[in-house]
Amino acid sequence: LSIRYVFIERKRGDEEIFRVDSLSDSAYSHRNLKIDFRVLSVSVVDKYRYMYYVLKNITNKWIICGFIWRIVVNEVCLNNRMLPLVWAFDLSAASEPFFHADRNLPYHVLIYVLEGDIYVTEEDADYQVQGGELLFLKSGCRHFGKKEIPRGTRWYYCHFFYEQTEEFPDFGEAEGLKPDRESPLSAEGTSPLSVRLPKKLSGLRDSEIERKLAELTAFAHSGDGRKIWELNGRFFSVLEEIAFYSGEKDGSVRLSDKIAGFLSEHLTEDFSSEKLEKNFFLSYKHMAAVFKKEKQTTLWQYHQRARMGEACRLLKSTLCPVGEIAKTLGYQDMLYFSRCFHKFTGMSPTDYRKNASGIY
Repeated sequence: LSIRYVFIERKRGDEEIFRVDSLSDSAYSHRNLKIDFRVLSVSVVDKYRYMYYVLKNITNKWIICGFIWRIVVNEVCLNNRMLPLVWAFDLSAASEPFFHADRNLPYHVLIYVLEGDIYVTEEDADYQVQGGELLFLKSGCRHFGKKEIPRGTRWYYCHFFYEQTEEFPDFGEAEGLKPDRESPLSAEGTSPLSVRLPKKLSGLRDSEIERKLAELTAFAHSGDGRKIWELNGRFFSVLEEIAFYSGEKDGSVRLSDKIAGFLSEHLTEDFSSEKLEKNFFLSYKHMAAVFKKEKQTTLWQYHQRARMGEACRLLKSTLCPVGEIAKTLGYQDMLYFSRCFHKFTGMSPTDYRKNASGIY
């Protein structure tokens, strides 16, 4: 547990800040104000667990605080360059009420409940997983039960090993190679190489995630001789679905993906904030903020990168003159196009085409 913040009380316009050194402290005095710590509620929000407390002053008036503790929740990080190693995958049902086993496992656990409730505590965090909900339990943490899991509870579970790193090793540097920025699979300006899996997800009944878990369970029990080779890859696709789950029932995509698609469809036009506003009926400032947060790049940079990527493709796969390619992409000034291309690739369009035969 990592205590990041305590709480802030605003009183008559003045801000009083009180700090507590550990969770064991039950009271604290400051400027003749007596403070008792009482838990009101616990909720899981993104990657943090927030505990809300109240203050009690000398006149016995209770004052609600905004927040006290920000406690980091144990999470699993998914890297798109590594596959998990599935150790066990199955469907289980409780024939009798039981308590979750008290254990500390060397692998992660995914739990998805179909019916009933699973009660499990990870270190000091209590979780109730109901039908249509999933939970990740992290390796190396103590897991145990405080409350009985009722008879009839049914759930999918997967035990899997996965190296926890948020940094992708620079294999190119190890081999003395430069990264291919022109590759359509280049990570720059697209999705991050790693994402944090949500600790808990709700509302998954009849979702794509539930369907994939059912299919994967059936595949694990099949006689398919290739399952030992395919199981890890298929489970990775489930984790990917979980990592980017939006909760939308209509299959709609994120705003940033819609904008990216629009920009990719308008490579032959100059970047225009007015066109974006007209097409999406949103302010450019809002779209820029959302896009930057989700894509880790600006709208203009994404559009410019897409245009230069298309220029590289045309130079490598066609015999069209450089001037024609520039006009095709909306550049009326060939010298300006060449400067943009050189800034992106480090060489002129002509030199890039000459060296293209060695890039495969």
